[in-house]
Amino acid sequence: MDKLIITAALTGNITLPTQTPYLPLTPEQIAEEAVRCADAGAASIHVHARNPQTGQPSTDPAVFKEIATLIKAKTNVIFCPTTGGTADMTAADRIKVVPALKPELATCNMGSINFSIHPIVDRYKDGDYKYDWEKEFAASTKDFIFRNTFGDIEHFYKTMQENETKPEHECYDVGHLYNLSFFVRRGLIKTPVWMQFVTGILGGIGSDLESIMFMKQTADRLLGAQNYKYSVIGAGYPAEFYADTLSIMMGGHVRVGLEDNIFIQKGVLAKSNAELVEKVVRIARELGREIATPDEARQILGLKGKDKVNF
Repeated sequence: MDKLIITAALTGNITLPTQTPYLPLTPEQIAEEAVRCADAGAASIHVHARNPQTGQPSTDPAVFKEIATLIKAKTNVIFCPTTGGTADMTAADRIKVVPALKPELATCNMGSINFSIHPIVDRYKDGDYKYDWEKEFAASTKDFIFRNTFGDIEHFYKTMQENETKPEHECYDVGHLYNLSFFVRRGLIKTPVWMQFVTGILGGIGSDLESIMFMKQTADRLLGAQNYKYSVIGAGYPAEFYADTLSIMMGGHVRVGLEDNIFIQKGVLAKSNAELVEKVVRIARELGREIATPDEARQILGLKGKDKVNF
């Protein structure tokens, strides 16, 4: 088995500030969390930008660059920005971060899905929300289609190739593996590819062990086990740790963080992203899996190196 690549997803677009007071929102807070996660054992940091004043998701390349520069100044960790988004973000908005920063790695979502967090609205009263935008944002996802057409994906690929950025393929369901296989057959993306099995999102495949195994078996059949590396995400608690443990056992890699799960144990909020990283490091070590450093992860994934980025 490869050494284990741990990705820390720090803030995301869909975790609301009302859900946890520990969610980092400003560039300084996000960078501080990134450094703590790297010290805890994360090799890659998955970053969404937030408006520093309002906490709302943002695609502003200037905010991404501030975060990336702060992180790079303090740690060797891989910086992986999102190209995902919300209902008011176009594909053109979402990809702007790649030519602006020329990162080693960036996400590439592999298909359109219903992507919703609207049940969160039922958990809070109007006076509970930290920011005025949160309730409407969560409720609006009931009618949100996360758009990733074949045309969008081709454009993302072209942009990433022009900037020597490796795609991290986000696969939310089995059909996304077929989409990825299509692009490999067409020669638009070279193997070995790097992908995340994103499980547990309302609108995508579940985090049950059978579904994760089915994703792995389908990827083996479509791509060949030698032609890809993969990581697993389980959204929510305890799915995050169940899914990560299964991936560790199967030879895959893992993602943890407040983007995906806000609890360190049942009913107990994680006080930082690093606390979640530390837990998965303990699980991995109990199972005899060594942890990859950032440079070891770069070698495993075939990245260009942090000296070739634009931040």
